[in-house]
Amino acid sequence: MKQSNEKVKLVQTRDGKNFLLPFILITSLFFLWGFAHSILDVLNKHFQDALGITRTRSALIQAVVYGGYFLMALPAGNIIRRYGYRAGVLTGLLLYGIGALLFIPGERIMSFEFFLFSLFIIGCGLTCLETAANPYVTVLGEPESAERRINLAQSFNGLGWICGPLAGGLFLFSENGESGSISTPYAIIGVIVLLVALFFSRIRLPEIGMNQPAETEVQTGGEAAGSLWSHRNFTWGLVALFLYVAAQTGINSFFINYVTEHAGITAREASLWLSFGGMSMFMAGRMGGSWIMRFIRAERLLVFCGAGATVTMILILFGSGMSAIGAFFFCFLCESIMFPTIFALAIRGTGTHTKRASSFLIMSIVGGAVAPLAMGYIADHASMALGFVVPLGCFLYITLYAVTYPRKKQ
Repeated sequence: MKQSNEKVKLVQTRDGKNFLLPFILITSLFFLWGFAHSILDVLNKHFQDALGITRTRSALIQAVVYGGYFLMALPAGNIIRRYGYRAGVLTGLLLYGIGALLFIPGERIMSFEFFLFSLFIIGCGLTCLETAANPYVTVLGEPESAERRINLAQSFNGLGWICGPLAGGLFLFSENGESGSISTPYAIIGVIVLLVALFFSRIRLPEIGMNQPAETEVQTGGEAAGSLWSHRNFTWGLVALFLYVAAQTGINSFFINYVTEHAGITAREASLWLSFGGMSMFMAGRMGGSWIMRFIRAERLLVFCGAGATVTMILILFGSGMSAIGAFFFCFLCESIMFPTIFALAIRGTGTHTKRASSFLIMSIVGGAVAPLAMGYIADHASMALGFVVPLGCFLYITLYAVTYPRKKQ
């Protein structure tokens, strides 16, 4: 019975309000953008082979998607502040669905630039979804359980990360090594996303009162005194989130390149390794992390994960064969709790600035546009393994952020 009560508290406030239904509905969106991001890691290798482009040029795939985050984050925040969370969700779903369906004419044109345009539209849609969903999940219950709640929701994001490489590998890489259909997986997900948008247009999401200062301070676990930029946990967290997304995107983007070069397997097999091996560890880590945070402070767990990820990058830089590939899988486990935990820690105590803080944090996801380009350039001019020095530096900073994070007030 005690365990059951703890589950209720996860999505329940002190005054008895239960937000289980909106939590379930918003959590379903986490799967959709996880799928959109992870299939990009298969597109990298597909475009290198199908269009004969370099690894540096293929990294533009991530650059345009994450560039959409940078350009759309503040407009998305304005939409949410003016019209509410549901408007942000609907805008994101419509843009996501339209961008995905553009892959149908894109396959006929086979223009890399047209594909980049389609991915940019998807990126703008994902920005709206994340700007709305991430802070919304943190306030659907008691502030003390915000980190657990967002890690649990992000577990379904991890499920999307598993399905993306799986679908991409099956549709884009045939068993004989030829390129497959690029429009089919995007057409399917585009239709699904637009159907989800139709569903959300028919329901109401409760606004959690972020426009009322007093209630906001309770929900976010602190006062909103001073400028947003005076909150050290936010400003340092903004950099940490930028570097985390940079590291994660760079690692995922060139996992297939690294494995095909160092393990002698096909791109199709590597995509399945990424799906069932790497992303399964990623999802398991998020689900386990949500449970572990019942006993260990979020910032303390982030220290262990940051240190573990740092070690794995050193092994990948100087290792080879199965030991290096095993390091990848352990890195996915360490990465799992980083995004939701950094987001929740950075937003803690921002009070009436919460929605604005969320916009800037989502804007920091542009880090995903930087690392793949840097790693691709290093790979083209030196070696693929050396490119992983970029995420190594990112994980070092994240560990420092966690170590120096101020203790939560009791």
